Amino acid sequence: MSDYRFLRACRRQPVDMTPVWLMRQAGRYMAEYRAVRAKYSMLETIRTPELACEITLQPLRAFALDAAIIFADILPLLIGMGLQLEFVSGEGPVICNPIASAADVDALRTPPAAENVPFTLEAIRLVRRELGGWLPLIGFSGAPFTLASYAIEGGGSKHHLKVKSFMLNEPDAWHRLMEKLTQVVGDYLVAQAEAGAQALQVFDSWAGVLAPADYRQLVLPYVQRVIAQARGTGVPVIYFGIDLNGMLGLLAETGAEVIGVDWRVEIDDAWRQLGDGVAIQGNLDPALLFGPWEQLQPRVDNILRRVAGRPGHIFNLGHGILPGTPVDNVRRLVEYVHERSAALKESAS
Repeated sequence: MSDYRFLRACRRQPVDMTPVWLMRQAGRYMAEYRAVRAKYSMLETIRTPELACEITLQPLRAFALDAAIIFADILPLLIGMGLQLEFVSGEGPVICNPIASAADVDALRTPPAAENVPFTLEAIRLVRRELGGWLPLIGFSGAPFTLASYAIEGGGSKHHLKVKSFMLNEPDAWHRLMEKLTQVVGDYLVAQAEAGAQALQVFDSWAGVLAPADYRQLVLPYVQRVIAQARGTGVPVIYFGIDLNGMLGLLAETGAEVIGVDWRVEIDDAWRQLGDGVAIQGNLDPALLFGPWEQLQPRVDNILRRVAGRPGHIFNLGHGILPGTPVDNVRRLVEYVHERSAALKESAS
């Protein structure tokens, strides 16, 4: 269906109230999720379609959200390419054989998604069957640069010195790496849409560490290619990264129909820089969900006031829900955004 509130907002069409979904809406802040993870490792939950389906559905049963997002992770895509991935307790994802040379890049494989991550594609099919016509489902992938960052750094990084050094010292190998990742990511996004995903989000979590000139020259062309490929399926595409507010004008060139922004910029300022040709997703600071409602509410009102009922706004956090977030605040946030935005639209009519 194309008349889901969320999908209409992606296409900047009028809606009865502002749609809401939350990055990492399925996760550690929910007791239901922790109960599953007490029995299974991260990779087991991702690689078992029935578990991934169950986790995807958990927040939909608890909150009046407007979209589901498949439970997965951006990094298992790298396993089929030849990298060894582990999720280490207290440390996060670790690549045990990070890329360190041009030879390492040339050794990478580029398997199709149906061979590389069949479990996520099957999870998408399962969720679509479970959802029926209830809510739309979002698929996602990491962007080529963010995947390259993990692959070269071996995990998360504070300064990203290894990936930046590789870009400068191995320019030919860098472009070969980005070509391979672009091929794999593009195929994965298309495969998710074919499996039933009704929107796709491209996470470029680490692109904000780059200077605008380096982003334009060394990253943006590959982003444009994967987004064009994904949009060729007919589903809307969201592009999101952290700390990209200094290059919002460039993000308008990605080709994405929706741009996600973090909380470090006022949402109306971001939209002015992005221009009228895109929808916008965001942008509440996830840490604010730990505060009392009387402090949280005016900050939600600030976002809605700045959007001023403009078509194309999807309410979300400026990053993922944090572990330990009070569940009652999540519930109240979702209900309030719906109620307040509907009231604002009615008063304006």
